[in-house]
Amino acid sequence: MAKARAPRQKLPPVSSRRLLGFGGLGIAAAAYVGVDYLRYLSPAWHDRLQPALWAALALAAAARAPFYRHWSAELRAALPFLGSIAFMLAAFLCEAISVRFVSAVMGLQWHRSAAPLPDTGQWLLLSLNERIPQSIVNLLRAHVITLHHYLMLFIMLGFSVLFDCIKAPGLGIATRYMFTMAIGRLLRTITFIATILPSARPWCAEARYQMPQHPHPWAQKYYVPYASDSNAIRRVITHDMAYAAVQAYPDEYRLDWGRMSFLVDILRPTPGEGPSWYHLLKKASGGCNDLMYSGHMLVAVLTAMAWTREIRERHHYSVDCVVAIYVGILLWRMTGFIWSARDTSRARRLAKLDEVQSRLVHAAKDSDIDRIRGLLKEVELAGQEKQGFSQRAILAFAAGTIIFTLSCVLTAFIMTSDG
Repeated sequence: MAKARAPRQKLPPVSSRRLLGFGGLGIAAAAYVGVDYLRYLSPAWHDRLQPALWAALALAAAARAPFYRHWSAELRAALPFLGSIAFMLAAFLCEAISVRFVSAVMGLQWHRSAAPLPDTGQWLLLSLNERIPQSIVNLLRAHVITLHHYLMLFIMLGFSVLFDCIKAPGLGIATRYMFTMAIGRLLRTITFIATILPSARPWCAEARYQMPQHPHPWAQKYYVPYASDSNAIRRVITHDMAYAAVQAYPDEYRLDWGRMSFLVDILRPTPGEGPSWYHLLKKASGGCNDLMYSGHMLVAVLTAMAWTREIRERHHYSVDCVVAIYVGILLWRMTGFIWSARDTSRARRLAKLDEVQSRLVHAAKDSDIDRIRGLLKEVELAGQEKQGFSQRAILAFAAGTIIFTLSCVLTAFIMTSDG
């Protein structure tokens, strides 16, 4: 007797594979956060385990890459991806220049004397510290999740496309993320430069910056003479014209930056800060005024984070975090045209099925099996991606993409502060 053939094992459906993939992604994310927190609990183990975890994640991505089926879609998304990188870098440069300006325009004397704004969100957190268990307070204070964790989690999400966790192309979601980030940063720059707010940390400017003690000539003429006199403010509003005499202030320090000399009036350099305009921007960091809205919270919203960290340490007022939440959500929804989580291949198959439905019915009535197979083949082909690239070009692009991305990630974590 012939042996019974073993039943053929069926592959899980796509939804099941994606669910399994998301489970693995969650484990990898938790492992990364847990290993990174060892820097506070056991620095020695952190130094051993973090490189090992990075290597394991990189090897897993590299091992999966040859079996990825959507490299042609990734190649088509490469140019928009590079364009979004350039756009985001330009937005960051504009933001850094503006951060330095709003921090330096009023001078150090103003930073010392300007009182922080009343922040009811901070009051609420301080009152909760007195009412909730100390263990919960300590957990909220712990640096379990910080900015570079969110960035790393997004990188992991992008690479999860290799494991069918998200819809291809992975460069598509990266393009949408960076484009949305750039728009959010530009809107943030316009917002905080429009009205200069005092810092929630009054000591910040003196500790971080070397800047003139006196206000900028613009502030000397249009703000300082009227800032403490309500009648003077009323007169400016009534006549819509600056009228007060400017007091005697020291001259502004001038540097020759060549084509970038126009930035001298904006960045207000001092003799001890070096000759390069770029050197000043590297010191801008998060600024020392309240920068409405929170850039950290924008990153948090775009990577689905929690929000209490920023307010507790007084990096931002509560309003900055609240505004960043709904601005981030709004911007992400508005940029859905770049990359969508919807399965476009499935939509194309359904559209083709509607097109050939009547022919399928006629073929079924005529018992024309070959015709039915041909029509179903058309439906299947409608959902497949058009190749248009040689196999060699796709393989070269795949290797270059993985090496380039991993190199950028390692460079960001090694050469920058907190990612």
